[in-house]
Amino acid sequence: MTRIEHIEAELKALRHNINTHSMYAALSSVEDIKLFMETHVFAVWDFMSLLKALQQQLTNTNTPWTPKSNGTTSRFINEIVMGEESDINELGEAKSHFEMYLDAMNQIQADTSKINTFVSLIEHNNSIETASKLVGLNPSIRNFINFTFSVIATGKPHCIAAAFTFGREDVIPDMFLNIIEQSNTEGSDNRYTKLRYYLNRHIELDGDEHGPMSLLMVKNLCGEDSEKWDEVLETAKAALQQRLNLWDAIDKAIRAQQNSNPIVNSMP
Repeated sequence: MTRIEHIEAELKALRHNINTHSMYAALSSVEDIKLFMETHVFAVWDFMSLLKALQQQLTNTNTPWTPKSNGTTSRFINEIVMGEESDINELGEAKSHFEMYLDAMNQIQADTSKINTFVSLIEHNNSIETASKLVGLNPSIRNFINFTFSVIATGKPHCIAAAFTFGREDVIPDMFLNIIEQSNTEGSDNRYTKLRYYLNRHIELDGDEHGPMSLLMVKNLCGEDSEKWDEVLETAKAALQQRLNLWDAIDKAIRAQQNSNPIVNSMP
């Protein structure tokens, strides 16, 4: 069994819990989808910081420029950055996946005010902690974001790559497939064109390209260093647990919303 196969085996139970989470079955109305996106958008946002932290660690973004010693990992991360930060949307426009997600939210009339205010506060040099308090983020979202930035703060590329690969990229295809199946967004209703495109694009990139590249990146960063592999597994488990905690919180909020609006219980 390879090191990667060992980690995959160790994460199997956590991934199963994520991929079979009751939240997916709860996504049964437009209002449910809105609520999900209004929370999940913060995970879409902080994913980009994991990505940029890896780019800073594995490539040289300084001037004067000097070469990094490992061209393979530099190529991996640069290819992923290109896809995540400047992909092509359904209209042929270059946009980040975060911006595509916001466009999908706006199309279905989900509330983007909280994430927009949060990002604006960050742009104006407020700390994440201050921005979180000012917009009144739910504790589950704050914990999720704080974990992400605690991993970034380690300055260890293999740990950041572990959170990126096993906590995000490696699980996204399965996760979004479940959302598509349970939320019935595959219909002809043109209110979901941007969301459907976003989901299918993520499944295509993460399943066919970014996921495999990320696994190779982890392997390349760890080499034969057992301590690094142990830290990768520890970080990966913690990242998946954070995802489960976030899913629990969204599930609870969706069901509370459904109980207060029992008539709204199916996609129109």
